[in-house]
Amino acid sequence: MIDIAYAMGQGGAASQGGAGGFASFVPLILMFVIFYFLLIRPQQKKQKEHRNMIAELKKGDRIITSGGLHGRITGLDETTLTLEIAEKVRVKVNRGNVAALVRASGAPAAAKTEPNDTKADK
Repeated sequence: MIDIAYAMGQGGAASQGGAGGFASFVPLILMFVIFYFLLIRPQQKKQKEHRNMIAELKKGDRIITSGGLHGRITGLDETTLTLEIAEKVRVKVNRGNVAALVRASGAPAAAKTEPNDTKADK
């Protein structure tokens, strides 16, 4: 009795060779393609933009570091930059720790204009 059940189990598994093996990999391939376009490719694009931003830094640019320091670049080196966070307060920061460029040195500061309150003057 056990021999018959064992033989039937082997016969069923042996008949699923050939084209059925490739068909089982199709869902895995589709999942990889979806992950590539939804996760991997956008992350690579973001890394490339960050590398370009770091390469184009220059004196006078205002930046934010990954630690949250806001400051103006006063000196540049191959791997580090000097950041002025307050008047006469300078720190050295690794270039890789620059999170964002706030404003380029040549860009004018945004002027804040307050609307005139004509009702209060009356």
